[in-house]
Amino acid sequence: MSHMWNATKAKVQLRLSVQRLRTLQQKKEAQAKAARRDIATLVERGKIETARVKIETIINEDIHIELLELLELYCELLLARFGLLDQNTREPDPGIAEGVCSVIHAAPRTELKELHILRDILMHKYGREFSLAVMENRDGCVSSRVMSKMSTATPPPSLVDAYLTEITKAYGVPWLRPNEEGNEEGKDTNRDVSSTDAETKTENSKNNENKSRPTSTSPEPAPKSTESKKVTPAPVEDEFEALARRFAELKKR
Repeated sequence: MSHMWNATKAKVQLRLSVQRLRTLQQKKEAQAKAARRDIATLVERGKIETARVKIETIINEDIHIELLELLELYCELLLARFGLLDQNTREPDPGIAEGVCSVIHAAPRTELKELHILRDILMHKYGREFSLAVMENRDGCVSSRVMSKMSTATPPPSLVDAYLTEITKAYGVPWLRPNEEGNEEGKDTNRDVSSTDAETKTENSKNNENKSRPTSTSPEPAPKSTESKKVTPAPVEDEFEALARRFAELKKR
């Protein structure tokens, strides 16, 4: 179908596609910014699960914006190498093949009619068999970067947490990841246990000192009382050191 090729129309359509792709990216980026602000408000109100669901949508939109950016770059490449595109060949030149294949394969994933028209022009130029092969991505002719941006997989929880961390940080909203919350609770518990143990050991130490003191007022037992004071705190210090090591290990987890 190479006889249906119109170079002037193709060049105009490439320019229109570049402009519309750029405008759509700017629009979606503005929407994403507003959505991030809404998510920060949800976190501030304690609606974490709702915020997570909205973040998944934002992640998918970010990926789609990256796809639009790639398609814009490929359209600019085809414009810059239009001489290769204008050749009367049944398959595109290697210098533009990736751009042609990516536009044909990915254009249906966008809502831009300008890009859809450009896709039809390219499909008419190179014929039905070539177009079918591209749509099926035979031999991996479509850019791997474009293919990765067309994935519809659910974002992993770690990525959702990373987005949530950055959004709350940007808007000054306090929030900790689940593992960080656990660490903070662990630290508070450790502090409570440490203070309780310290109080208990202090009371035990005082009781031991009171028991070791003799009822007689004779000066001879005094050295024994001093010895008991020196001996009793020793194991207490060892236990404190052991607890300190355990707390230090917990903090590292």
